[in-house]
Amino acid sequence: MSRKLIAASLLALLALTSLLAGGGVWGAFTTKAASSASNTITAATDFRAPSSSATTIAKTAGGLGGLIKKGGTYYVYANVADSGNPASGIASVTANVSTITSGQTAAALTAGTYTADGVSYNYRSASLTAGSTLVAGSLAYSLTLKDTAGNSRTENLTVSVDNTAPTGADIQTTNGGAIAGRADAGDKVTFTFSEEIDPSTVLAGWTGASTAVVVRLNNATNDTVTIFNATNATQLPLGTVSLGRSDYTTANLTFGATGTASTMVRSGNQIIITLGTQSAAATTAAATGTMSWTPSATVTDGAGNAMSTTAATESGTADKDF
Repeated sequence: MSRKLIAASLLALLALTSLLAGGGVWGAFTTKAASSASNTITAATDFRAPSSSATTIAKTAGGLGGLIKKGGTYYVYANVADSGNPASGIASVTANVSTITSGQTAAALTAGTYTADGVSYNYRSASLTAGSTLVAGSLAYSLTLKDTAGNSRTENLTVSVDNTAPTGADIQTTNGGAIAGRADAGDKVTFTFSEEIDPSTVLAGWTGASTAVVVRLNNATNDTVTIFNATNATQLPLGTVSLGRSDYTTANLTFGATGTASTMVRSGNQIIITLGTQSAAATTAAATGTMSWTPSATVTDGAGNAMSTTAATESGTADKDF
């Protein structure tokens, strides 16, 4: 064998050994991708639908919520918030109130600042009119909440229909003053209604919390009690109470116009008046009597039904009032 052939064989053997040992190089390849600012990948981080923390239906005139009457006007309220990381934002809030108002399957609620029954809301519908044939009971409605990422949630709710006018159920006095049978500071007058009434219809903006008023005790054939606002300028629509006797006073008196104010507070279906400082001494009734109370139609219940003006007679055994 020639030297050249031996050398060639050795080189081939070395190459094969190197290849088997993993050191061979078959080829070299390089790649390069052109970059572009428009070639980006994004991921949506809002996978959650909006939700409401509070909702109600209330009559357009305001006051108590959760009640409507047939033929009455009302608003739908909602407190809506979106979630996500970050939240994409609320796209729409609609109410299906077709059970209350025919055809209203997607009444739009508009963002803003609203208040109903002492609660703040950030969405409200336009004024809607309830059907004229609604019967008393519970009706279902729903809210659909959508965000700009396409997430949607529907919440099912109910509202009560009340078509019955409230009435005067009872009128009572309680002695809390110095002498039983005589009107003086600390005595109470309690108006009892057939149902809870809307306090804002008694006094604008009133929520039912204790507030100052003036009580007038007027001398007449049957002495009467009426309630005025804190400045003694405007009579409140609580009607007139006849004491059934004419010897509780010999002159027209006020309680709370000066000194300690009289107060008015709502408790359930009652309004309780506590007499403040009197302008002069009243007299003590000589015998028992029976009060009667003629309410005012200005007062309404939460659904907006006007108060019946039928007189209510004091219940229980005849007694000396105050």
